[in-house]
Amino acid sequence: MKTYIRTALLSAMLLAGGAAFGAQFNIGIRIGAPPPPRVVRVVPRSPGADYVRVDGYWYPVGNKYKWHDGYWTRPPYASSRWVAPRHDGTQYYQGYWDGDKGQQAHDHGSDHNRGRDFRQ
Repeated sequence: MKTYIRTALLSAMLLAGGAAFGAQFNIGIRIGAPPPPRVVRVVPRSPGADYVRVDGYWYPVGNKYKWHDGYWTRPPYASSRWVAPRHDGTQYYQGYWDGDKGQQAHDHGSDHNRGRDFRQ
Protein backbone atom coordinates (compact mmCIF):
# COMPACT_ATOMS: atom_id res chain seq x y z
CA MET A 1 0.00 0.00 0.00
CA LYS A 2 2.89 2.37 0.83
CA THR A 3 4.42 1.76 -2.59
CA TYR A 4 1.12 2.55 -4.29
CA ILE A 5 0.76 5.83 -2.36
CA ARG A 6 4.34 6.84 -3.17
CA THR A 7 3.83 6.04 -6.84
CA ALA A 8 0.58 8.00 -6.93
CA LEU A 9 2.17 11.02 -5.22
CA LEU A 10 5.21 10.94 -7.52
CA SER A 11 2.95 10.69 -10.58
CA ALA A 12 0.81 13.62 -9.36
CA MET A 13 3.92 15.75 -8.75
CA LEU A 14 5.31 14.98 -12.21
CA LEU A 15 2.00 15.80 -13.87
CA ALA A 16 1.61 19.03 -11.91
CA GLY A 17 5.20 20.04 -12.63
CA GLY A 18 4.80 19.35 -16.34
CA ALA A 19 1.61 21.40 -16.50
CA ALA A 20 3.32 24.30 -14.74
CA PHE A 21 5.97 24.45 -17.46
CA GLY A 22 3.57 23.90 -20.36
CA ALA A 23 4.99 20.46 -21.14
CA GLN A 24 3.01 17.77 -22.89
CA PHE A 25 2.72 14.42 -21.19
CA ASN A 26 1.23 11.31 -22.74
CA ILE A 27 0.69 7.81 -21.34
CA GLY A 28 -0.17 4.95 -23.67
CA ILE A 29 -0.68 1.24 -23.34
CA ARG A 30 0.10 -1.05 -26.24
CA ILE A 31 -1.76 -4.34 -26.40
CA GLY A 32 -0.91 -5.45 -29.92
CA ALA A 33 -3.17 -6.08 -32.87
CA PRO A 34 -6.72 -7.36 -32.36
CA PRO A 35 -7.76 -10.91 -33.30
CA PRO A 36 -9.04 -11.49 -36.83
CA PRO A 37 -12.61 -10.30 -37.45
CA ARG A 38 -15.39 -12.78 -36.76
CA VAL A 39 -16.86 -14.27 -39.90
CA VAL A 40 -20.50 -13.41 -40.52
CA ARG A 41 -22.05 -15.89 -42.90
CA VAL A 42 -25.39 -14.14 -43.35
CA VAL A 43 -25.85 -10.39 -43.10
CA PRO A 44 -29.44 -9.36 -42.42
CA ARG A 45 -30.95 -7.33 -45.22
CA SER A 46 -31.11 -3.57 -44.91
CA PRO A 47 -34.17 -2.24 -43.09
CA GLY A 48 -34.37 0.70 -45.52
CA ALA A 49 -32.67 2.74 -48.20
CA ASP A 50 -31.25 5.28 -45.74
CA TYR A 51 -29.42 2.68 -43.60
CA VAL A 52 -25.68 1.92 -43.67
CA ARG A 53 -24.13 -1.34 -42.49
CA VAL A 54 -21.46 -1.03 -39.79
CA ASP A 55 -19.65 -4.36 -39.81
CA GLY A 56 -18.53 -5.93 -36.55
CA TYR A 57 -15.05 -5.11 -35.26
CA TRP A 58 -12.73 -5.46 -32.27
CA TYR A 59 -11.99 -2.43 -30.08
CA PRO A 60 -9.68 -2.03 -27.07
CA VAL A 61 -11.04 -2.08 -23.53
CA GLY A 62 -8.28 -1.83 -20.95
CA ASN A 63 -5.59 -4.33 -21.92
CA LYS A 64 -7.72 -6.55 -24.16
CA TYR A 65 -10.08 -6.35 -27.12
CA LYS A 66 -13.87 -6.60 -27.08
CA TRP A 67 -16.05 -7.55 -30.06
CA HIS A 68 -18.67 -5.08 -31.28
CA ASP A 69 -21.38 -6.81 -33.34
CA GLY A 70 -22.25 -5.32 -36.71
CA TYR A 71 -25.55 -3.51 -37.21
CA TRP A 72 -27.57 -1.33 -39.56
CA THR A 73 -27.79 2.36 -38.71
CA ARG A 74 -28.67 5.70 -40.19
CA PRO A 75 -25.64 8.00 -40.58
CA PRO A 76 -25.56 11.01 -38.22
CA TYR A 77 -26.02 13.32 -41.24
CA ALA A 78 -26.89 12.70 -44.89
CA SER A 79 -23.46 13.01 -46.51
CA SER A 80 -21.52 11.12 -43.83
CA ARG A 81 -19.83 7.77 -44.33
CA TRP A 82 -18.52 5.22 -41.81
CA VAL A 83 -14.74 4.89 -41.58
CA ALA A 84 -14.06 1.52 -39.95
CA PRO A 85 -11.57 1.20 -37.10
CA ARG A 86 -8.17 -0.19 -37.98
CA HIS A 87 -4.85 -1.28 -36.54
CA ASP A 88 -1.70 -0.47 -38.51
CA GLY A 89 0.51 -2.96 -36.72
CA THR A 90 1.55 -0.55 -33.98
CA GLN A 91 -1.45 1.65 -33.20
CA TYR A 92 -5.24 1.28 -33.07
CA TYR A 93 -7.41 3.93 -34.75
CA GLN A 94 -11.06 4.17 -33.70
CA GLY A 95 -13.88 4.18 -36.23
CA TYR A 96 -15.72 7.42 -36.92
CA TRP A 97 -18.25 9.09 -39.19
CA ASP A 98 -16.80 11.48 -41.77
CA GLY A 99 -18.29 13.82 -44.32
CA ASP A 100 -18.70 17.44 -45.34
CA LYS A 101 -19.64 18.41 -41.77
CA GLY A 102 -16.40 16.92 -40.43
CA GLN A 103 -15.65 13.91 -38.29
CA GLN A 104 -17.97 12.63 -35.61
CA ALA A 105 -16.49 10.27 -33.04
CA HIS A 106 -18.01 6.88 -32.33
CA ASP A 107 -18.74 6.27 -28.65
CA HIS A 108 -19.05 2.63 -27.55
CA GLY A 109 -20.79 3.60 -24.34
CA SER A 110 -23.69 5.35 -26.06
CA ASP A 111 -23.62 4.17 -29.67
CA HIS A 112 -26.99 2.44 -29.46
CA ASN A 113 -29.10 5.33 -30.65
CA ARG A 114 -32.58 3.78 -30.62
CA GLY A 115 -33.94 6.34 -33.05
CA ARG A 116 -31.19 5.68 -35.59
CA ASP A 117 -30.03 2.04 -35.20
CA PHE A 118 -31.80 -1.09 -36.34
CA ARG A 119 -31.20 -4.25 -34.33
CA GLN A 120 -32.83 -7.61 -34.80
